[in-house]
Amino acid sequence: MFDPPTCLIPDFLRPAGLAFVDIETTGTTASHDSITEIAIIEIGEDGVREWSSLVRPDSRIPDYIERMTGISNHMVADAPTFAELAETVFDRLHERVFVAHNARFDHGFIRAAFRRLGVDFRPKVLCTVRLSRRLYPQERRHNLDALIARHGLEVEAQHRALGDAQALWQFWQRVHRQFGAAHLEPMLRELLGRPALPPHLDFDVIDAIPDAPGVYLFYGENDLPLYIGKSKHLRTRVLAHFGADHRNSREMTLSQQVRRIDWIVTAGEIGALLKEAELIKSLLPTMNRKLRRSRELCSWELQPQADGGWRPELVHASDLDFGRQEHLYGLFRTRRAAIEALRKIAAEQQLCPPLLGLEKPAGDGRCFTHQLHRCKGACAGGESRRLHGARLMLALHDLRVEHWPYPGPVGIREGDAMHVVDSWCYLGTASSEVELHALLEAGRPSFELDAYRILVKAMRGAKVVDLRDIAAASRAPA
Repeated sequence: MFDPPTCLIPDFLRPAGLAFVDIETTGTTASHDSITEIAIIEIGEDGVREWSSLVRPDSRIPDYIERMTGISNHMVADAPTFAELAETVFDRLHERVFVAHNARFDHGFIRAAFRRLGVDFRPKVLCTVRLSRRLYPQERRHNLDALIARHGLEVEAQHRALGDAQALWQFWQRVHRQFGAAHLEPMLRELLGRPALPPHLDFDVIDAIPDAPGVYLFYGENDLPLYIGKSKHLRTRVLAHFGADHRNSREMTLSQQVRRIDWIVTAGEIGALLKEAELIKSLLPTMNRKLRRSRELCSWELQPQADGGWRPELVHASDLDFGRQEHLYGLFRTRRAAIEALRKIAAEQQLCPPLLGLEKPAGDGRCFTHQLHRCKGACAGGESRRLHGARLMLALHDLRVEHWPYPGPVGIREGDAMHVVDSWCYLGTASSEVELHALLEAGRPSFELDAYRILVKAMRGAKVVDLRDIAAASRAPA
């Protein structure tokens, strides 16, 4: 133990002191991975104290983690659990500023471990990645290996908790000697006074995002799109992603990978929904599963039969003029989903599978389902084909595809913008007459399920403008 120079602890942090923290884990997700080692270096007016311990995890250490850290399953077999160490860890961290490299990771794991014990752990957190980025903006890399090499830090056991925590303490000393407390204190106050962000993002970026309706785009390494979302309050929604990463593996992965954020402001919620669906289909971000383009989109079309009944025929979006055709039921992303939905309806309503085209009839015309008393007998004269068709149409009613209620293209007003729609197809958004004519001249794109669902709901209470005259003028020869 020794007394640190007073200049290494800014005045506003001196009463509480600092705790340089590093952990090793079985993986990257705080919700189901475990801590395998923890180290804390306490810095206060009474000096410097180092402490570390192996931790017995809840699961085995993967081979690649063992190779990276040198911590084996044998080493932790007799180590204390986090629950057994929790009081010691809490006492060492209590009221101190929690300092770590990529602090969201270490803080997220320790907070999650405390939460499982019923303890709400909420320290002030300072990330040395963010501090390094602010102090050395000319440098590209700010991971711990880069800091060790750049500043000549002495580390006996890299990728072990105590060795890495010691490297952070050395880095802290170097920057204080290089920049001085007067230069660092305003920066530290700012970093501590704001919610934590992923280490590769700056608050200047977040400050620039308006709290308005729109779409936001997260990009990772090599400018690859990771995730696209929408909100009526962009800045608030973006910050919400980074407030949940210690609880949700998906959010943790996103916060670790994001390198850049873009956004597009829209006139309102309808525009945000439509733009989100459009961008997901065109950019294919890796972490979006919904709203992807479906190339197998299909529907059931009821075909009238000579005996007065109706028979469903599976038809694909590429062959249809959605919105202009009658007797379309259900919009399914795959043929399999469509058949499963029809089988379920047949079972619930005791309809005849062969008459629906789901099975071949037996030699006597009766279906196997009828023999099990699960068909009301349209195949065997037990009910008329007309009645069977009527029951089928009634059962499909809730799946009916909305018929386009207008004779041509329309506009949906939202603020100063006009969303142009034709037969449930979204043509785009115009903010001027020139843009409006351009959209109408471009013609109708292919039908998209997600745009249809958004528009059906949006148009129920929206102000709709008939654009037939404008469309005709746009297509007329000059």
